[in-house]
Amino acid sequence: MDFELTEEQQQVKLSVREFAESEIAPHVMEWDESQHFPVELQPKMAELGFLGVLFPEEYGGAGMGYVEYATIIEELSRVDGSVGISVAAHNSLCSNHIFKYGSEEQKKKFLTPLASGKHLGAWGLTEPSAGSDASGTKSTAVRTEGGWIVNGSKNFITHAIHADTCVAMAVTDRSKRSKGISAFVFEKGMKGFSPSKKENKLGLRASETASVVFEDCFVPDENLLGEEGQGFVNAMEVLDGGRISIAALAVGIAQGAFESAVRYSQERQQFGKPISEFQAIQFKLANMATQIDAARLLMYRAAWLKDQGKKTTKESSMAKLFASEISVEVCEEAIQIHGGYGYTKDYPPEKYWRDSKLCTIGEGTSEIQRIIIAREVLRQV
Repeated sequence: MDFELTEEQQQVKLSVREFAESEIAPHVMEWDESQHFPVELQPKMAELGFLGVLFPEEYGGAGMGYVEYATIIEELSRVDGSVGISVAAHNSLCSNHIFKYGSEEQKKKFLTPLASGKHLGAWGLTEPSAGSDASGTKSTAVRTEGGWIVNGSKNFITHAIHADTCVAMAVTDRSKRSKGISAFVFEKGMKGFSPSKKENKLGLRASETASVVFEDCFVPDENLLGEEGQGFVNAMEVLDGGRISIAALAVGIAQGAFESAVRYSQERQQFGKPISEFQAIQFKLANMATQIDAARLLMYRAAWLKDQGKKTTKESSMAKLFASEISVEVCEEAIQIHGGYGYTKDYPPEKYWRDSKLCTIGEGTSEIQRIIIAREVLRQV
């Protein structure tokens, strides 16, 4: 049992940290305030392999595993969770759905430009009336000559506006409930497929989140992704990997907030000495460090199991649940350590705190994670 990253993995970690510190850190608050989606980073991240981490080189990917992937998301999110979640949504959801369930032709056509970073991906499951109950999808796909006519909408979609490729679910047979939902690949410029309202969010404001609308959108048969009626089932399996990336996002955000709190506690003087010398602050820092380490271990366990080809439904949900909830806690404690300054935009904790909350909601709320974990535990009895 080895708890150390390999030399190659350490090098990945170092290269991502250097990139994040030089290319992202100087712009974090500017992008957050203006809700600027930093498309200018795309070619740079593509060159470093961040947009095709999990995919073989034959499809333009970097050929790495989930341990490296989690490390990359954590290091990006340590500086800015907005960039971390964008890379996660592109890799884990859109691209991975095509990689896992697409035909060879679909992989060559759609995955290769995604994995090489030439195209940006989006993934649509959530709808206005289908959130935690994702099987309650209302969007429909009706057979027509040579394909399908899709009507409906998806909301809270990362990259909805800038995406070149979008994988989305629609009902193809209402009588079969969750087994009557299929997945389709939508391409930018398709008639009847368009982005809609951009969300004005609490946090992760530099990550683009908007709705997409399907209005009599014709999708050719070759864009049906996986087997008809298996879209929802496949989406749930895709989320097993996606939740590892959300755990990594949460750990990175928490780590960034923690480091800010440590620095501030050593600089801030009260009663004639740094506040880091007071036991009350030391206990806070000790708890924060322990929580982050525990979350990181859960994250890496799930990532390692994924790399071994194991089923990780329970482990991914545990990592996502614990990491997301301690991230909110750690960020709140970082604000407390900063005192009044922590409540201002002059110091980092308020942004980390705003960013952290999404981790308890996206890709399945904490409540849904507990349901999944309980179900898996009871199956093992």
